[in-house]
Amino acid sequence: MSDPLIYRRILLTVDEDDNTSSERAFRYATTLARDYAVPMGICSVMESEDINIFDSLTPSKIQAKRHHVEDVVAEYVKMAEAEGVAHVEPLVYEGGDVDDVILDRVIPEFKPDLLVTGADTQFAHSKIAGAIGPRLARKAPISVIVVR
Repeated sequence: MSDPLIYRRILLTVDEDDNTSSERAFRYATTLARDYAVPMGICSVMESEDINIFDSLTPSKIQAKRHHVEDVVAEYVKMAEAEGVAHVEPLVYEGGDVDDVILDRVIPEFKPDLLVTGADTQFAHSKIAGAIGPRLARKAPISVIVVR
C-alpha cells in the first residue's frame, strides 16, 4: 500500500474533431510522460462515420482523410517532443467504432498501463457526445483518466 503507483507506458487518444478535449488530455498526458520519463503513444482513429457513402467510394477522399488524421497525430507528437517527452510514438488506426478499435487493437498492440482521453466537449448536442471517454473508462483493462 505504501509503494507509489507509477505508470510506465501512457496512451493518449486524440480526436481530430475535438481540439478542446484533445488539448486538455494532451497537456495532462505529456506532463505525466515527461515527469515519469516514460514512453507515450498518441493515437487517433479515423472514424468511418466522418466519411459519407459517396466519399467512401472515392479512394482519393479516403486517402485525404487518412492523411489529415496522420497530420494531426504528427503535430501532437512534435508538440510532445517539444514539451520534453523523450519517446513518443504516433498511432493511427481506422475502421470500426473508436472505442472498439482502441480496446481491441491499440491497447493490445501498444501495451500501455494508462490511457488518457478527453471528455468529448465539442459536440455536446450529439446523442453520443462524451460517450467514448466513459465507455473506455468502463471497458478498458487498464487505468483510464478522462480529462474534462
